[in-house]
Amino acid sequence: MWRFAILFLLPFLALPRPGAAQEYIAVPDLVSDEAFYRLVACAAPPGGDCAKPIIRWPRERRLRLRVGIAQISEGFADYRLDLVDRAIDRAIAEINGAGAHLFIERAFEGPFDVPVYLVDARQGGEIAGTGEADLDGTSISIGRVALRSRGDVITGAAIAISADIQRREIASVVLEELVQSMGLVTDVLSPAYSDSVFSENHNSATRLRGQDAEVLRRHYPRL
Repeated sequence: MWRFAILFLLPFLALPRPGAAQEYIAVPDLVSDEAFYRLVACAAPPGGDCAKPIIRWPRERRLRLRVGIAQISEGFADYRLDLVDRAIDRAIAEINGAGAHLFIERAFEGPFDVPVYLVDARQGGEIAGTGEADLDGTSISIGRVALRSRGDVITGAAIAISADIQRREIASVVLEELVQSMGLVTDVLSPAYSDSVFSENHNSATRLRGQDAEVLRRHYPRL
């Protein structure tokens, strides 16, 4: 998976480092809304069984999730910081406007439910110095999401962005990382989904539309 490395951790269970877990599902064409939801939520191929548990933020936290930049490393360029800062605001607006029972607040002081770390590491390098056990010591591609859960409940998340992320990729990468931190951790490999935020081999989606927005609504349905 060249775009994102996703660390998916369950307490009391030691999983292999990323690469062993299913990071994407390949499909030849468009699939139904239900099949697409199961694909990104639990790595289920169309008509198949889940390869990952379905996990969500607990109901009492879903309407007050705090997201913010927790650390800016010295090697992270100022112009990239400005672009990431704006991209976080846009990504939050997209998620909040998708119609799901979910609300993310942009926070500028901790604690954060989803801290974002702008790290010194470049693509292929090793993350260090965040203080996040699920990030430090792991490799990074363009971005990385770490999720921790207990049963089917997310208990924590963290995002890292590489120091050499390209300007044209920032908006899309930040949006996908933030969406994945909501528990939607599997990408789709298909030319039919090149415009999806979940596309495995494209970094172009900056809006949540169609099945991308439907996935959030299914994962966090309104009461």
